[in-house]
Amino acid sequence: MNHETHYASVQRPVETCVVGSGGFGRSFLAQALRIPLVNCRVAIDREAGIAAAALRSIGLKDTQFAVCDTPAHAAQAWERGLHIAASDVSVVLGLPLDLLIEATGHPEAGARHARLAIEAGLHVAMASKEVDSVIGCELARRAQAKGRVVTPVDGDQPSLLIGLVTWARTLGLEIVAAGKSSEYDFVFDAASGQIDSNGNRIPAPGFDAFWTLGDGDVAALARARAEACAGLPQRAVPDLCELLVVANATGLVPDRKDLHAPIARISEVPTMFAPRAAGGLLARSGTLDVFHCLRAPQEISLAGGVFVVVRCEDEESWQLLAGKGHIMSRDRRHAMLPIPRHLLGLEAATSVLDAVVHGRSSGAQQPHPVVDLVARATRTLSAGTRLEMGGHHHTIAGTAAELLPAAALGPGVPVPFYLAANRKLVRDVAAGNAICFDDIEIESGSELLALRRAQDAAFFPPAR
Repeated sequence: MNHETHYASVQRPVETCVVGSGGFGRSFLAQALRIPLVNCRVAIDREAGIAAAALRSIGLKDTQFAVCDTPAHAAQAWERGLHIAASDVSVVLGLPLDLLIEATGHPEAGARHARLAIEAGLHVAMASKEVDSVIGCELARRAQAKGRVVTPVDGDQPSLLIGLVTWARTLGLEIVAAGKSSEYDFVFDAASGQIDSNGNRIPAPGFDAFWTLGDGDVAALARARAEACAGLPQRAVPDLCELLVVANATGLVPDRKDLHAPIARISEVPTMFAPRAAGGLLARSGTLDVFHCLRAPQEISLAGGVFVVVRCEDEESWQLLAGKGHIMSRDRRHAMLPIPRHLLGLEAATSVLDAVVHGRSSGAQQPHPVVDLVARATRTLSAGTRLEMGGHHHTIAGTAAELLPAAALGPGVPVPFYLAANRKLVRDVAAGNAICFDDIEIESGSELLALRRAQDAAFFPPAR
């Protein structure tokens, strides 16, 4: 596709604001200074000073932006051509904005920001998968009713993977598996006998024996590598959360509630993500999953990118493509087609422009709840325990995440992971049990709960 032709109808720069000036939000602010068709003059964070610091970090001087605490102050700064830093979206929603990017990663706050933006007539780009995983379908429904769009964003894996899946389907390629590489590679240094992942280094004596797949049993090799790397995290909540967004947009689902998540070299992916009948790991075709990219220090990475594995149905065509270097399974019956990147806010503008200019989401135009991300206790959790969300990956201590078929909230129903986050338990939850909706205490004014109840009513109406 010729992107310049695709956006040739744009008459003026699209005006955006970003809520959450961390990694994703800051990278979008920085790149927007360089994008002719998109402006981002507004940064919102929980404290205006944090947003101001982000504006300084991208090269703006204090004379080039204003810290605003009222709508009137923001309007004056806008008219003067300044960038704006603020601590609440209500300060800026009266500005002539087209789209709000929600990038806080905070479920409750993000729900409020998205609702207010939709009610103000803005499109919403949802970088906060935590919010999307609980109420993404309802937000999309509400926006559509007002002639607006809620979209995932290019630069994050869900949008890129949805794009790749729908591209493959358009071409008539049969998708055997689709997924992403995890955020952090597993880098094996044969000289030292150690494996490094995101700065965590563990000894891996004898790992050389597991380095090559060869003609060996795929499942046995995956187990051996997982055991050898037991000192490194091999399941991450964000991976499951992002695949939920893809499932709700495409209908593809995992065949394991916690994913297979093998440690694999890039060349092994089409062999591992094949059905068991073909020597792979999958119980069936058409599944979502993730792999940890195993490589030597000098080898290339998939860079947290996304992929599809497709069936090679015309032997002659795929022999030709294999000769051009495409990544084939060892039986030559499956091929991996990857996008080896995700550039965060640097490439989010394509989703922004598609939403505002073409009225299209980078995901489904109307996603449907297919799966829910839920929390299962890994140890007994006592009544009164606060399920505090923390860390870079927004995890909850004492729990593991998994994907289950989507269901309406109710007694005995596993509660969405990020609806449980930061809530107190009202009863003990034994190790191994899912945390259910009636196990937690939620304040009556919760935006996230109200929107989830609305989503349930829209997509899971009571039987008559």
